Amino acid sequence: MTEIEKRLETVREKTRKAAERAGRELEDISIVAVTKNVDTEDISKAAGLGVSLLGENRVQEARSKFAQLGNDIEGNKVSWHLIGHLQRNKVRHALEIFDLIHSLDSWKLAREIEKVSERLDVVTECLLEINVTGKSTRIGVEPENALALALDISKLSRVKLRGVMSIAPFVEDPSQARPYFRMTREICERIRDAGLFCPGKVHLSMGMTNDFEVAVEEGATMIRIGTGIFGPRLRKAVL
Repeated sequence: MTEIEKRLETVREKTRKAAERAGRELEDISIVAVTKNVDTEDISKAAGLGVSLLGENRVQEARSKFAQLGNDIEGNKVSWHLIGHLQRNKVRHALEIFDLIHSLDSWKLAREIEKVSERLDVVTECLLEINVTGKSTRIGVEPENALALALDISKLSRVKLRGVMSIAPFVEDPSQARPYFRMTREICERIRDAGLFCPGKVHLSMGMTNDFEVAVEEGATMIRIGTGIFGPRLRKAVL
């Protein structure tokens, strides 16, 4: 058994137990393998072990990997997700790669995605990134502005909101992240109750290697796991 296989098995088992504690079905929770600074060989290994969602932080790095791997890795279908900040000048390249943008965080970005989607004749599915930290230096829409922004985005024809995403502050004790996850879920529920998500499953993307079990207990449907699957990584990917 490879190290990636061992780590992935551990993540899956912890996810199962967290779902059980919360009275949830394991099938409702997806693992997004965060492939930032991960080489294509290890990505291929993960795909061969049943990982079907790949999360990238940077468009440029994703372009290189996507050119080599595409959406079919040795017969294993994969979907690429952008989980990092999206600059407006990178939108076109992003839409050529990613099936889901987790990090829609402003009206200006929404309008740019709309414009490029019209040009490419596609519909782009996105999650609204919420800044739950209370720090103005962090990316994401402020909680008190989330519903209004979701309302504006819902009027666009090419951008479809499928849920929300947040990044909790790093804490030594994962239980300390619970209030941030709970806040994210409550905001998601308010947007859902207002009928502002497109039809289909509503995604709640939250939780990483350090705190994903608590995120699952608080309702996460997507957890973003990098180190927990691939181990410590170099700062620069070998592409």
